[in-house]
Amino acid sequence: MNMITIFKRELNSYFTQPTAYAIVIVFSLLSILFAFTQGRFWDYGDASLHSTFFAFHPLILMVLVPAVSMRQWADEHYTGTIELLGTFPVKMGSAIIGKYLAASVIWALALVLTFPMVWTVGYLGDPDFWTIFSGYLGSFMVCLTFLAITTLISAFTRDQVVALISSVAICCILTIVGLEQVINEVRRTGPEAKGAVELMTKVGIVSHFFDATQGRISFTSLLYVFGLISICLFGTNLALKSQRA
Repeated sequence: MNMITIFKRELNSYFTQPTAYAIVIVFSLLSILFAFTQGRFWDYGDASLHSTFFAFHPLILMVLVPAVSMRQWADEHYTGTIELLGTFPVKMGSAIIGKYLAASVIWALALVLTFPMVWTVGYLGDPDFWTIFSGYLGSFMVCLTFLAITTLISAFTRDQVVALISSVAICCILTIVGLEQVINEVRRTGPEAKGAVELMTKVGIVSHFFDATQGRISFTSLLYVFGLISICLFGTNLALKSQRA
C-alpha cells in the first residue's frame, strides 16, 4: 500500500458518506448567500469579488474545514485501524500525505462549485479574471492551512468532537487576530501596541489571504502558508510514529 492507494481509499470514503456532500454544498450556498446579503453584491458591483465574496471565506472555512477533516486520524484511532495500518509496508509520511491530498481535493471541488459567482460577474461586467483566480487560490491556501491544523489535532485524539472543537478554536484564533476590525481596536490602545499589531498581522491568516484576493500572491504569504502546513504535517508524523512505537 503506497500513498496513491491511501489517497484513492480516502477520497472514496469521502464520497461514500453524506457528511462531505452536505458540508461542500453548505459551503457553496453560504459563500454565495453571504455575497448577496452581507457582502451586498448588487450595491457595490464588486467585479473582483474581493470584498463581497472572498472576504467571508475564512470565516466560513474556519468552521467547515475542521468539520470535514476531524475524522482523518481520530477515526483511525477510534476504530483501531491505526494499528492495522502499522502492519502494512507503508511509511507513515506517505499515509499522512495521501489522506491530506484526498481532503484537499474535496475542498478544491467545494471552491469550484461556487462558479455561479464567476459566471455572474462575467455576465454583468468585465472583471479581471486573474484577480478572481488569485482570490480562489487564496481561499484554497486557507483551506490547506486549516486542513493541516485539523490533521495535526486529529492525530492526538480518538474523539472526533474533541478534534473538531480544538481545530475550530485554533482556526478561529488565526482568523480573528488578523481581522482589520480587531487590529484597529488594538491599535487604538496606543503607540505601545505597534509591536502587537505587527505580530497579529503576520500571524493572522487574513492579511495573507486578502493579498491574494487583490491579485497579489507574495513570497511572504506562500512562506507563511506552506511553512505552517509543513510544521503541522511533520508534527502529525511525529505524533503517529510515537503512538506506533
